[in-house]
Amino acid sequence: MDQYIEFITNHYFLFGGLAVVTVILFQDITESLLRKYEIATPLFTVSLLDNDDTLVLDVREPQEHAKGYIERSLHIPAGKLDDRINELERFKSHPIVVACQSGTRSPQTCKKLQKLGFEKVFLLKGGIQGWEDLSLPIKRKKKR
Repeated sequence: MDQYIEFITNHYFLFGGLAVVTVILFQDITESLLRKYEIATPLFTVSLLDNDDTLVLDVREPQEHAKGYIERSLHIPAGKLDDRINELERFKSHPIVVACQSGTRSPQTCKKLQKLGFEKVFLLKGGIQGWEDLSLPIKRKKKR
């Protein structure tokens, strides 16, 4: 035991780094075990979209959405979801894939949809950026 204490006191930066990595790893594992929504890769999302009952919910800001979006997606910015939730009611038992730009803002929306009783909620892994990285089709608005 004395050797451990000596090691820690001599290498406190190394031990501190180990502690931080351990906490982050534990937090990530705990979150993934408690998460009620699923992660959908872009290719899995394509297979979901083969069914007409799947909805892609684009929660990006309007300026991001204007640069391109997944065809047949519904655009509701994350900040406006509470005001427009009634637009999603008919999809409560259908698969909903939530997409943001990179996959970092979507988890909050997924959690909110789960709490509101939506049954099949998916997070698009990598967001629209991950979709584009695989050269999957993006619809762009025509310039007038």
